[in-house]
Amino acid sequence: MAKVDSPVGHSQSTGAPYGRGLYCNRTLNMRSIKVIGYDMDYTLVHYNVEHWERRAYQHVREKLAARGWPVQDLDFEPEFVARGLIIDIDHGNMLKVNRFGYVKTAYHGTVAMDYDVLRSTYGRTIVDLSETRYRFLNTLFALSEACMFAQLVDRFDRGELPEDVKSLRELYDSVRASIDATHMEGELKAEIVSQPERYVDLDPDTVLTLLDQHHAGKKLALITNSEWSYTSSMMSYTFDRFLPDGVGWRDLFDLVIVAARKPSFFENRDPVLAVVDSQRGLLEPHVGPLVSHGAYFGGNAALVEQHFNATGDEILYLGDHIYGDVHVSKNVLRWRTGLILRELEDELAAVHESLAEQAQIAELMRQKERLEYEYYQLRVELQRHKRNYGPVPERTVSSLNSKMSSIRDSLKVLDDEIAPLAKAANRVHNRRWGLLMRAGNDKSQLARQIERYADIYTSRVSNFSFATPFVYLRSPRGSLPHDPVASRK
Repeated sequence: MAKVDSPVGHSQSTGAPYGRGLYCNRTLNMRSIKVIGYDMDYTLVHYNVEHWERRAYQHVREKLAARGWPVQDLDFEPEFVARGLIIDIDHGNMLKVNRFGYVKTAYHGTVAMDYDVLRSTYGRTIVDLSETRYRFLNTLFALSEACMFAQLVDRFDRGELPEDVKSLRELYDSVRASIDATHMEGELKAEIVSQPERYVDLDPDTVLTLLDQHHAGKKLALITNSEWSYTSSMMSYTFDRFLPDGVGWRDLFDLVIVAARKPSFFENRDPVLAVVDSQRGLLEPHVGPLVSHGAYFGGNAALVEQHFNATGDEILYLGDHIYGDVHVSKNVLRWRTGLILRELEDELAAVHESLAEQAQIAELMRQKERLEYEYYQLRVELQRHKRNYGPVPERTVSSLNSKMSSIRDSLKVLDDEIAPLAKAANRVHNRRWGLLMRAGNDKSQLARQIERYADIYTSRVSNFSFATPFVYLRSPRGSLPHDPVASRK
């Protein structure tokens, strides 16, 4: 694993390549962590997103076509959707929302809303994710359904869908039911198991990371919603080839829990079954404490805490689902939390490539602010001159008007220069939605959710290898609008 100097912008000097840092919202001392729990899908096992979601999309399309829907010519558009967007299912809109709940960009179906339509639709709306009309795209698994829904909104508007689809909410429910059926019936996962090389992106350093943690005395737990047969197949394919001879993936984990039904796993006291035949996945009721290196079906977080004799901030749980993995475990149990956000690497690469343009925009904005300040001072001076109050003016009305006119001309030149640069900056990484973590100049709703519920976030589990299991991660000092400019992060 090649190491390079940590670039400016990393919250921790870990020697990680650019984009592979650990980003810390709340200080985390890894030496105080006794137990590290992991999700599997898109956490320990990373998939080729486009291949997986395209195939999931195709399964949904087949199910809808079997019901007579006109969908045969539709195809998955990976650039149209992104984690962190919000679907307004009552209106058929895809939204990019800032941290305050204001809509900054919107599409109706697959058509961008112009500014006037967006303002009339959402100008007085604060998006509240607790409302049933909104669906937050928490995970990469949501991309296929979001794409299909947006495309079908176009056909709903044209009256091309079956007559029994009477509302956009019903349309969304049909798409959601089709994707659920695909996962429940196991069709897609059976294809993944039969062709893992097509769908799985291997990362040998993930195994090294867990070995480091294991030998540093951390207890490791795998807690996944996937069932046993799929979990066993994926973990064997992803891990065993990189482990020392005679060591299998099960040896790394003191506890394996499948079919966990997160987020219910963190909130309720569901019963647990023991996996008694690892080849066939046979189950039997389990009574009493969990057994070290045991495999279990279902259960609940209280059993995990009892097994490890650890609670709250002694446990770190890492997953890719903002709500199911991070939000609930933080709110209910006060576990320490980490979000795996694989897209972060591409996002940071795009940011790095646009640094020169960002610096140019910043300099032009400084020039604009200076001119605006001068203009407003002249405007007040003119007002005092005309209304005959305040200090005796030194300049005439004519000279004030002339100077103001000259500044207006300069401001227009600056605006004409800034506008295309700002537009391009807002489309960095994704030409429709821009950066995942920003909505215009503000943080996005996705960034707000991460900031609120994830103690740390990073692009992949193997990034912990740069930091070691003993790292003390310190959050940066939060900035406030009144802070001196030089001290802001």
